[in-house]
Amino acid sequence: MTTTHGRQPTLLRRALAAEAGMWRSLFRWISRRRPTLADDARAFGYAGVVTPIIVVFIVVSAVEIPLLDLLLAHFLPWPPLRIAALMLGAWGLIWMFGMLGTVRVHPHVTDAAGIRVRYGHSVDVSIPWSAVAEIRGRRRTLVSSSRTVEVEETGDRVHLLVGTGGQTNIDLVLREPMALSVPRGPRGPVDELRFYADDPDALIARAREHMTIVGSR
Repeated sequence: MTTTHGRQPTLLRRALAAEAGMWRSLFRWISRRRPTLADDARAFGYAGVVTPIIVVFIVVSAVEIPLLDLLLAHFLPWPPLRIAALMLGAWGLIWMFGMLGTVRVHPHVTDAAGIRVRYGHSVDVSIPWSAVAEIRGRRRTLVSSSRTVEVEETGDRVHLLVGTGGQTNIDLVLREPMALSVPRGPRGPVDELRFYADDPDALIARAREHMTIVGSR
């Protein structure tokens, strides 16, 4: 049996890893460090659907910080409280920029070996073309729009969903069940991976080119 005390270190490690990943992604985004790709590799973004939402939160937070400071100065003129509120607000604003950066500097990648499906720094799954039976486009909505990873079971088939903005638009069907390690993912192998891309048609076309080459060998 897993105890509460046993889960706490795991949750703490995940929180620290997420925080570190956010800062690394923000630095890469600000410094315009593009991912290093092989000659036959191509990157596909997925941030388009969530960028407007994050930008709205950034603007609201940027306006909220000075307004809150004015209210505190008027009603609770205690310098330590104002400083703490400003620091917390600034951290939250930077954190949202980090969220935007993390989905921009970790794209999906296709190359001759296979496909790499990602979401920020937390989801990173590589699948060889030889393990893919079919890839097709289909828009789906996740049950919970606030979660990135969901698991669906239809009969004896297990589907892993890596959503962006509460949706997926690409279905990747595996030849045989495969174990895919993702945070809060399934404990066993999955039959299908569903994920989102800004340009699903281009990604699917590229994937099918590689799959044709692999199938002809």
